[in-house]
Amino acid sequence: MAIPVIDFSKIEGEEKAKTLAQIANCCEEWGFFQLINHGISDELLERVKKVASECYKHEREPNFENSKPVQLLNELIEKKSDGKVENVDWEDVFLLSDENDDEWPSKTLGFKQTMKEYRVELKKLAIKVMEVMDENLGLPKGYINNAFQGGEDDEDAAFFGTKVSHYPPCPHPDKVNGLRAHTDAGGVILLFQDDEVSGLQILKDGVWIDVQPIKNAIVINTGDQIEVLSNGRYKSVWHRVLAMPDGNRRSIASFYNPSYKATIEPAPGLVVGEVEKEEENSAKYPKFVFGKYMSVYAEQKFLPKEPRFQAVNAM
Repeated sequence: MAIPVIDFSKIEGEEKAKTLAQIANCCEEWGFFQLINHGISDELLERVKKVASECYKHEREPNFENSKPVQLLNELIEKKSDGKVENVDWEDVFLLSDENDDEWPSKTLGFKQTMKEYRVELKKLAIKVMEVMDENLGLPKGYINNAFQGGEDDEDAAFFGTKVSHYPPCPHPDKVNGLRAHTDAGGVILLFQDDEVSGLQILKDGVWIDVQPIKNAIVINTGDQIEVLSNGRYKSVWHRVLAMPDGNRRSIASFYNPSYKATIEPAPGLVVGEVEKEEENSAKYPKFVFGKYMSVYAEQKFLPKEPRFQAVNAM
């Protein structure tokens, strides 16, 4: 079983209806799909690979060798324990955003310029993907994006962050998680994953399946807030990363999330049509402020998501 692959160039033209239907099916049945011909140049993507890999090798790798996951794994092996390292991930990670611009890695030639160019293109793609979701859900164009802005005049009120991760080769991959299973808290996630080293899996019909590496594809997945806005029509999906014995897996995930001040709730147009009795409220999710949801998520990221919605409803 393979993750669906969509030719995004066909979203305009004669095959638009077919492509819209394919994406709708992906959002409803999978929560994950891969985009090819997405409009981001191979030249830029190759530069992103280069600077990300060089940054890890020269600026990050020495610190990872002394990191908590490495220490805990070594202790476990020394004790000859049959257990597994808990509550940490075999991952080196840092975040890029407009707000922490002065903290970006500075020793790797071309890193900052390349990642800024990349983030501009990814943000455009995120907005296009959300507009496709709007159309498929029967919502006005820009509905999801406007909801994420939180009604603010600032068009950049929504948060756009990029998580740069590496999963180094692990000597005992059965003893530690690459990244523990979770759903994503936010909106639309755009992942530029390694095209040689696998490890990413999603939970589909109770079975963990690989997200197959495809050169220069962008993997899209829907977060918890898209699930809420669509009133459950689109689902955020459990996914994880396995620690691997060979290869250094690169993973660059960009998140288009609501503003912390944004109020998120099922789109009214998706609730009204489902009301069977006037006195019944068919909204399947509570109304909440995204910042409050994130405070719950920070404590419960690796736990079942349904209690998160219940917790934020009680706040």
